[in-house]
Amino acid sequence: MRVTKKVRDEMVRILSEVYKDARPALQFRNPFELLIAVILSAQCTDKRVNVTTARLFARAATPEAVVAMGLPALEEEIRDCGLFRNKAKNIMATCEALTANYGGRVPEDYDALLKLPGVGRKTANVVSSIAFGRAAIAVDTHVFRVANRLRLATGETPLEVEQGLQKAIPKEQWSAAHHWLIWHGRKICKARRPLCGECPLAALCPSKGKE
Repeated sequence: MRVTKKVRDEMVRILSEVYKDARPALQFRNPFELLIAVILSAQCTDKRVNVTTARLFARAATPEAVVAMGLPALEEEIRDCGLFRNKAKNIMATCEALTANYGGRVPEDYDALLKLPGVGRKTANVVSSIAFGRAAIAVDTHVFRVANRLRLATGETPLEVEQGLQKAIPKEQWSAAHHWLIWHGRKICKARRPLCGECPLAALCPSKGKE
């Protein structure tokens, strides 16, 4: 099935209606807590991240406090979050950079965010969008899978899919669409067994019944 612009527009319209109340699942109180939560979310569920960050931020809720606790203690605090040694190393280095270069604040500049240890385009886009209100589409595993299946945007890399989604979706909807696609991937368009029979996009989807 060829996916035309008209079909893509209709997909976006349906997603916007079905998931109009979609919000971030990660719990945070400020840009710093969001940044750390997103770093921790790699290969880890948001539910588990929320448990981990609640414990961590009760002990250390600023970059300075994280630096002061030291790497071994940080590793223990996030041990149940998967890949904890590498994440702890990146979080500690990021907190050191925030303390030394930004007065303990998360920079709003996108390029500055990308220079922080452990921060790639997905993390920078999430922080830019949610914390600082900028239009951005963060491509995680759910967004990547759903965009390719729907052919809203196709690509072999997250960057290719991000660029394709930017063309397919009006800029003013980029940040919201990120959440629509995530929740659609979690609830319906699952990795192993997509629930095509329950999908509001089934009549438009070129991948229906092929997984």
